Amino acid sequence: MTGHLKVRIRVTEPWDFERLAGSAELTGWTIDHADRDNEEWEVHLDHGFEHHERHVGRLLAGPRYVGEHLSRMFDAVTGFPVRLAYRQDGAWHYAFTGMIAQRHDDDDHQDETAQ
Repeated sequence: MTGHLKVRIRVTEPWDFERLAGSAELTGWTIDHADRDNEEWEVHLDHGFEHHERHVGRLLAGPRYVGEHLSRMFDAVTGFPVRLAYRQDGAWHYAFTGMIAQRHDDDDHQDETAQ
């Protein structure tokens, strides 16, 4: 079985996402990175958020620009640009953009000490 890839997502659009959701930074995991042919990754959020009076616990992350692949995230210094969709009525709806980066175990420890 493939291990979970821990990720951190910083939502940049809409500009007031942090006010609406309580934080612009989301953490979660995916296993979709294991298949190189996956053009989009489903990210299961550690802590979801409310959007239009619905709880969002998963996001679909895809490259923001045509011709890119999410695996380039591993080469990025600060993150890789993504478009983000949430699931509603059986379909994915793209509503956000942001940056995705791999989250390391050190990041988990820093989150605990920052609180």
